[in-house]
Amino acid sequence: MNQIRTFFSETSNELVNKVSWPTWEELQSSTVVVTVAALILAFIVFLMDKAANFTMSNFYHLF
Repeated sequence: MNQIRTFFSETSNELVNKVSWPTWEELQSSTVVVTVAALILAFIVFLMDKAANFTMSNFYHLF
């Protein structure tokens, strides 16, 4: 039981005193970067899906 208490005490100490948390501005800018990257990736996947659908549709109409 003492080991569990020590674990949580050390974990709490590390999270409060040793971790460097981002500032609010850093967090906002990182969120914008991740959101833009996700939207670009989603758009690329959308275009690939449309191209594959178009290709397969035309291929199946040949037969």
